Amino acid sequence: MFWRMAKAVLILPGTALIYIPVLIHWFSGGWPFDDALVSIWGAILAVILAAPTLALAIFTMRLFVYEGEGTPAPWDPPQNFVVSGPYRHVRNPMLTAVILIILAEAAALQSLPLLGWAVIFFILNTAYFVFVEEPGLERRFGETYSQYKATVPRWIPRLRPYLQ
Repeated sequence: MFWRMAKAVLILPGTALIYIPVLIHWFSGGWPFDDALVSIWGAILAVILAAPTLALAIFTMRLFVYEGEGTPAPWDPPQNFVVSGPYRHVRNPMLTAVILIILAEAAALQSLPLLGWAVIFFILNTAYFVFVEEPGLERRFGETYSQYKATVPRWIPRLRPYLQ
């Protein structure tokens, strides 16, 4: 399971959080760490955003491995429907964490291009969820997922947890 998860993390969050941001900075004027953390306020905001969202990302990935018996990767999805932890409040806590970490990177590096990447990443994932992932989950998990989808919001967490 370790290598399955390592591959998923290196490819998916690695692309969104490391490879693409480095390319964005490379093509927009240089190496991303030339003037990194020039503002203490940017660094503080980055830590405030990144620390809890990194914990959220790790926690949700662990749920996929141990409860779902799979990974977050579309080529190795969970075999069991996961509705615990943050998934009781929002349908996409893992991607919410990734978007918030991109925003933390943008704050730390004071980068408008990275802020733009966060917006593009959000739009692309919303389209992917609406047109690919959610219909696939409805086929795989049927009425269980349909009821969950009708009750739990895609991006903005609900205060009261979803109860199956």
